[in-house]
Order: sequence, then C-alpha cells, then structure tokens
Amino acid sequence: MHEESRRISKVIARSGLASRREAEGLVEEGRVKVNGEVIHHPGHPVTEDDRILVDDQPLPQPARYVYYVLNKPRGVITGRNDPEERKSVFDLLKTIPERVEPVGRLDMDTEGVLLLTNDGDLAHKLTHPSMHVPKRYMVKVWREPDEKTLNRLRSGIRLEDGRTAPCKIRVVERTDSGNAWLEVTVTEGRNRLIRRMLEHVNHPVSKLRRESFATISARNCERGHVRKLTGEELRRLREIAEGVSPHRAGQKTRYKKGYAKPKPKNAKGTRKRRTLNKKRG
Repeated sequence: MHEESRRISKVIARSGLASRREAEGLVEEGRVKVNGEVIHHPGHPVTEDDRILVDDQPLPQPARYVYYVLNKPRGVITGRNDPEERKSVFDLLKTIPERVEPVGRLDMDTEGVLLLTNDGDLAHKLTHPSMHVPKRYMVKVWREPDEKTLNRLRSGIRLEDGRTAPCKIRVVERTDSGNAWLEVTVTEGRNRLIRRMLEHVNHPVSKLRRESFATISARNCERGHVRKLTGEELRRLREIAEGVSPHRAGQKTRYKKGYAKPKPKNAKGTRKRRTLNKKRG
C-alpha cells in the first residue's frame, strides 16, 4: 500500500509557517528542499517520511486548528505586508497566538463579519465558487431603488467581468433624506461585487456592512474585537462546506440509531391519566 501523499504547498501551509499562497511562492522561489533536493512546483507530492526544509530550516509542527470571527472595522485592510503600510486586520489579532488567515476578503471601507482560521481545507471549500456560500450585507445607498431596479438585481446584471448570479435584495429602511438601507445576500465572492452592482444601477453605496458569512454573525463581538466560534457555529460551517444547504446546516439529528428520542416535556404518565379518565367517564 502506498503512503498517502499531499501537495508540498499544502503541507507548508498546514504547519502554520505561511498561507497556502505564500507557501506556493516559497516553492517557486526555490526556497524549499525535499530530501535534500530543491523543488520548484507547489504540487510536488510529499509524504510524512519526507524531510522538508524551508530556507534550510525544518518545518514547525502543525498548529492545532482554530476558528475565529472578527467584527472588522471600517478603514482596515485584510491583506498582510501592505506596501502602503495601511492598518491591517492582523494588527487587531495580536492576542491570538496562532497564525490565521482570512476566509475571503473585505475591502478597506467595508466592515463586519470576517472569519479567520488556519484550517486551509475548510477555508478553501467555503470560498470556492461552486459552493455558493451566502454572504448577507446591510447596504446604505443613494436614493431608494424602485421595484423594477430591485428585480433587475435579483435576476442578475451584466458587469465588466460577467453576469452576476441571482441575489436576494430588499429595502429595510428609508432615511429622511431619501436614501435607503438595503439587505443584500449574494453567493459570489467577486471583488467589490455589491458596490459595483449598485453603482451600475445608479445607486452608489455609502456604507457597507457584512452581517453574516455562511450563517456566522458577529453577535457578542464588538467592532474591532475577535471571538472564537462556538461548537455549534463550527458544526454548521463544516456541514455547509460539505454541501449541506445553509438553511439546514446544524439541524441534523444527533440521536443515534436504536435510541429513543426524549419525551416531550410533561409527557410522562399522560397515557395512563387518559386511560383513568376514560374509565371514570
């Protein structure tokens, strides 16, 4: 039986030394050796018995998987090593001992839910276009769009990089100045998608906040703060990553086959009381 092999870039990322994209760069730059030989292809297969060196140093032991949600404030980027030295979300994560990466991106002027983890496989599944993971936003726009415009957006409109997928959109509040707050749910991860969609129909965005990603919200997490995901939230994410509908995620029965489900509250003795009452009648 052949020992299971994995891509070298994935193994490096799993160690916590770099993100998967950064790991691919390390390999392509010739900074990685496998059993004493320099390799240049990120897909090079390795097994547990192979000796891997990065810059002639052995890989650290893989870190335990961790999962967080950050309530990202406006004016902060999600990238690392920014050439313009703008404030990054990583400046807000100094209390987290593990190296984590964002699951997807939020642009600098967008606030709200940003998931962070070192579980590259889960992050990859949740951001893959084929998964259609829902992302819900609150959006303040210039002037209230009419129903015809909303229906155009719901059906999909053509942008410079292709037609948008159908989305959910509704007006939730009208301001005194004639502007409006919209709730928008999209299943794509294109760059600045919502801003471009609404700009295209002449309703430019002034404020944008992501309320949830794959059903995970920032509840109990103040702006600029981070918290660990609960066990229930993590179960939902994993189910969604395996293809379960977000509406059904977390609803799987937890009762083992062969075991009776618990009786409803106050159900004990109900049948006996009904029998006695019948006899008395």
